[in-house]
Amino acid sequence: MSQKINFKNSNNANITIAAIINFPEGFSNSQKYPAIIVSHPGGGVKEQTAGLYAQKLAKQGFVTIAYDASYQGESTGEPRQLENPYIRTEDISAVLDYLTTLPYVDTDKIGAMGICAGAGYTANAAINDHRIKAVGTVSAVNIGAMFRNGWDNNVKDADALPYLVAGSNARTSDASGAAIATMPLAPMKEEDAPNEELRQAWEYYHTDRCQYPTAPGYATARSLSQIISYDAYNKAEAFLTQPLLAIAGSNAGSKWMSDDLIARAASKDKAIHIVEGANHMSLYDIPQYVDEAVSVLVPFFQKNL
Repeated sequence: MSQKINFKNSNNANITIAAIINFPEGFSNSQKYPAIIVSHPGGGVKEQTAGLYAQKLAKQGFVTIAYDASYQGESTGEPRQLENPYIRTEDISAVLDYLTTLPYVDTDKIGAMGICAGAGYTANAAINDHRIKAVGTVSAVNIGAMFRNGWDNNVKDADALPYLVAGSNARTSDASGAAIATMPLAPMKEEDAPNEELRQAWEYYHTDRCQYPTAPGYATARSLSQIISYDAYNKAEAFLTQPLLAIAGSNAGSKWMSDDLIARAASKDKAIHIVEGANHMSLYDIPQYVDEAVSVLVPFFQKNL
């Protein structure tokens, strides 16, 4: 059973967050349940992979919530498709604020997970907000590191300076009243993909595989002025003390960002689960790989929530 909801963002009263709550079988308003917040990838929406994981976890006894980030999907906010990582991180705490108002949620048993950039944002939220009691990541991307250092981690930080400048210039252009400048978050055309893994990202967002009307696949170019200097794992070595489970495909070009999270986290209860044969995109929607990921997420959250 699921329900579409809308609620005011506690960080910005002008923003309404759109979300889907999933309930476990036999749900009763008079009981209290552990809850899990599921955050979507950059460029994604709640109806795609985040919603898939949320549905599967709800079947295992959790109340789950998949939501659209501020400025994206069915959530409100202008300019559309803003991908400010600090706002994306704060959205998770805003969703958690909402969960604490629900009588059927056990506020001492709230966990969070995310996919791709949503996983990085989840880690950052957990560093800052210790109401999050357990953290799960799938195909984690530290969006700042990815934009600075490249998909394969082969670019030096300083070489990303032009992107920082481009973000600033986009802000000037936006302020002039010109059309909002945008940039792709995944290849917008198949021929733009530099490798097979990112070709599959194009396929996911722009074909019948999983395209969705509210997920255009691009972001505001002004977002670069926050993304380039952002570190989703900032101070993880001091403050990410919650239990942590990272899941990554053995063939994922992005696996280094899951490895980095595990290496940096202060948690004494942390592990990485490698899904053999999967790449970054396989864990979004390919049944055998998603089911394996869920099979390790469920006992992890059952133990820690």
